[in-house]
Amino acid sequence: MTALTWNDLPSHPTRWWGLPVLMAMRRDYLAVISAQRPLGDLAAQRILAERAVDVFDPELLRVIMVDHADALVRWARGPEVFAELMGQSVLVTEGPTWQRQRRMLMPAFAPRRVAGYAALMTEAATAGLDRVGEGEVSMDELYSHLTMDVISRTLFSAPIGQDTAAAARAVQVLSETALAEMFWPVTLPDWLPLPGKAAKRRASRLIHGLLAERIAARRAAAEPRSDLLGMLMALRDDATGAALSEQEVYDQCMVSFQAGHETGATALLWWSWLLAAHPEAQARARAEVDRVLAGRAPTSDDTSALPFLSATLKEAMRLYPPVAGILTRRVTREITVGGVRLPARTLVRVTPWLLHRDPRWWPDAPLAFKPERFLPDAPHEIPRGAYIPFGLGPRVCLGQHFAVLEMTLIAALMLQRFELSPVGSKPPKPRMAVTLRPDGGLRLKLKARTAP
Repeated sequence: MTALTWNDLPSHPTRWWGLPVLMAMRRDYLAVISAQRPLGDLAAQRILAERAVDVFDPELLRVIMVDHADALVRWARGPEVFAELMGQSVLVTEGPTWQRQRRMLMPAFAPRRVAGYAALMTEAATAGLDRVGEGEVSMDELYSHLTMDVISRTLFSAPIGQDTAAAARAVQVLSETALAEMFWPVTLPDWLPLPGKAAKRRASRLIHGLLAERIAARRAAAEPRSDLLGMLMALRDDATGAALSEQEVYDQCMVSFQAGHETGATALLWWSWLLAAHPEAQARARAEVDRVLAGRAPTSDDTSALPFLSATLKEAMRLYPPVAGILTRRVTREITVGGVRLPARTLVRVTPWLLHRDPRWWPDAPLAFKPERFLPDAPHEIPRGAYIPFGLGPRVCLGQHFAVLEMTLIAALMLQRFELSPVGSKPPKPRMAVTLRPDGGLRLKLKARTAP
């Protein structure tokens, strides 16, 4: 039997070379990809000269992302945009450069090493929550401040201080700018008097200025530290003995600073909303925290003793994955997937938002918040590849252990101190920048608890 080709895959009719689709993606990327889902597990789409295929089956996804990992590179436009913001970090590099960076960086983000950052995370979160009072609270500002403080202390052993709020806003500006620019074939110069360019310039100057100042101070001090910056500066390639260059250290700090802050803050926003909207789950998670911690601050050793709290965070990332879409790869040579030959240069698009909500993989009310799905005695086994909040394959997120530990510690501290309840009855509407955030922000009512 002759294998099918990309041309045989189901697709929607294309008008004007796909330009209307491209414009629709800029407005609502998830809606465009959702319209592909009814076509089947492999759905084609042509935009200009690009041939894309959307993958909606976890097993087919694993075939592509794992079995054929050596035939994939990142979609060039994404790394182009991110490289402008974050330099040639492990997030955007390819080939031998990426392999070297990934190999060198993995020890810095291994679970045992990340556990050593727990005290800094707890210190930052405690200091931030000490400033929070009762009543309506902007959770965007709260979590942006907390996670920005966490990444600053983890990177530099010190908080940013009065610049924390401005830095958090700058990261969000750069995130929104990146998504808008991703759907243009080129990035226009930032000096042009165009909408958003002035805000991008100010945000970029602020973030680069903060990092450059702290890295320069560390190099001038020439004293070793056990924080993430110290570890990056001390890394050596096992194969050659070479260190990361000064520019590579700077670029890895930049991606850690931006991605490490925004992903955690976004996940915690949705977690807070879901617990506020589901008081029974909130009460169960709080009771677990009270029983295990008995009022003391959490440590990395406590996370394994908080299975239900962990399950609430996992379920929040299922329903609202921080990186909900635009996991795109280009095929460098012809591969065959599910009996279909995909030619070289095909774009493969992966959308966790849809995988995480597909009733075939989540048969028990897929749109409902049910943390029990992630407990050891859950009735349904989760298919491999159906839950990918940190990606899949060799390029799975390097900082996933860091993010999970940070979120668990902050969530435990939050439940120790406050009861969360909604403001109004309407759920927040998701809006995708680079991460998936509540449109218009999120406000919740916080009520201080008495000591357990």
